[in-house]
Amino acid sequence: MKVKFKEWNCDVNFRNYGNSGIAICLDDVIDGSPVAVASVNLEGIAEVNKGEIAIKDYSENEGMLDTLVNAGIVSKPLRYVQSGFVQIPICKLLKTE
Repeated sequence: MKVKFKEWNCDVNFRNYGNSGIAICLDDVIDGSPVAVASVNLEGIAEVNKGEIAIKDYSENEGMLDTLVNAGIVSKPLRYVQSGFVQIPICKLLKTE
């Protein structure tokens, strides 16, 4: 699966955080170098239900939520959780391959 995030054409790869939570990683289609980690591991901060994922849509990842929603990878946010100074969208994970 591929997406365009900012000026990069990316392969979408699903990996795991150390706690077995799913991580969405974007890697450059040309050389495979990492472009961004699209998700946030909220272990110990907030509960994320099975089939849901927290998306990093702030700082250098601004626009990530729209990119993933438009690609059909995640749903529009179901809710938001506070983490530090930002509200993190919690979405339903629609694709994992």
